[in-house]
Amino acid sequence: MFKIYRKEIDFAGKTLVLETGKIARQADGSVMASIGETSVLCTVVGAKSIKEGQDFFPLSVHYQEKTYSAGKIPGGFFKREARPSEKETLTSRLIDR
Repeated sequence: MFKIYRKEIDFAGKTLVLETGKIARQADGSVMASIGETSVLCTVVGAKSIKEGQDFFPLSVHYQEKTYSAGKIPGGFFKREARPSEKETLTSRLIDR
């Protein structure tokens, strides 16, 4: 039903797999990049119209590391991924620049 695109690339002696069309189909664009046991989902969502008088490209980056998938469940008051950690916030800002 959906067209799935898959590309395998030799990168530094390992196989980098780029896949699109399989997950996050509601986003305007999505790519799942996998190398070894590490996977990264990158999605893009945009508005269909331009705001009048806006002379810049609004961009926001939301970096989220799923620690529970690695078996690292945070303890204390904040459980799971209730809010971004300081590291995730700083990584988002670095990507945004």
